[in-house]
Amino acid sequence: MFTGIVQDVGEIESLEPRSGDLVIGIRPGALDTKLVKLGDSIAVAGVCLTAVSIASGCVFFDVSKETLSRTLLGNSSVGDGVNLELAMGAQDRFGGHLVSGHVDGLATLIESTASARSTRMRFSGSREVAAFIAEKGSVTLDGVSLTVNDVRDTQAEVIFEVNLVPHTLGVTTLGRLTKKDSVHLEVDMVARYLKRMQECV
Repeated sequence: MFTGIVQDVGEIESLEPRSGDLVIGIRPGALDTKLVKLGDSIAVAGVCLTAVSIASGCVFFDVSKETLSRTLLGNSSVGDGVNLELAMGAQDRFGGHLVSGHVDGLATLIESTASARSTRMRFSGSREVAAFIAEKGSVTLDGVSLTVNDVRDTQAEVIFEVNLVPHTLGVTTLGRLTKKDSVHLEVDMVARYLKRMQECV
């Protein structure tokens, strides 16, 4: 379980295809690899992955065919930056919201505008996730917990806005986004279960 409070931005060091899936090696920035143990869950750009090897300052992860089909990790390149968050401990402060690291879809940046010292970003998502995105609710974009400022539905998609303060822009990869870039989207976990409960009534 994660909170969506990014602890570090790592750099992809290697991408090794293996029998239809992928081994990805990531070199953390400020995060001490001594804090990582084999089998640990780490959110990589919002995707929950398991550390399978640690060597030469890098952490390596197996990325399954299923994960490749649902995320952008298969389109990554060596040198790309990725947001990193270690799994939350029972004693840790809860700074964001409940994040599972299970990606629900992709969101595409439509527009980015300045708002005082902050930046408002407008994204589009598929109709499949529209029911889970609400004004003043939470979403996770590439592993970053954010509050939805505005949401609008169209026949083809859902449009929503988030506000990023200078700190978030500086310590995550979201500050590097340009128009038409896509990110991993995870909806609020509580909303997901409420929707399922309604379907089962």
